[in-house]
Amino acid sequence: QVQLVESGGGLVQAGGSLRLSCAASGRTLFSYSMGWFRQAPGKEREFVASISRSGGTDYADSVKGRFTISRNNAQNTVYLQMNSLKPEDTAVYYCAYGRSYDYWGQGTQVTVSS
Repeated sequence: QVQLVESGGGLVQAGGSLRLSCAASGRTLFSYSMGWFRQAPGKEREFVASISRSGGTDYADSVKGRFTISRNNAQNTVYLQMNSLKPEDTAVYYCAYGRSYDYWGQGTQVTVSS
């Protein structure tokens, strides 16, 4: 069993930065890819970024060049550095892990004001 806990969300002005963290317990994180997803009010959940166990990364087009996903194996933690934030980035951000993203955190709210 894997437990995921996100942190680092908050309120920031447009153009600002936030760093989200996803800490795992129960099992080491890195047999499968780790992903970040987000869900804005009234919208479906969407993919944001992922990092494979070999370190390969993938990003949604909407965040390329602004967001960076990384991980710290020793701390069993994955990060999402978000720069140049826009109001449309406002959402609840979730981390997920597993062969089919079987495990999810509870989410952390990110609000970007214009």
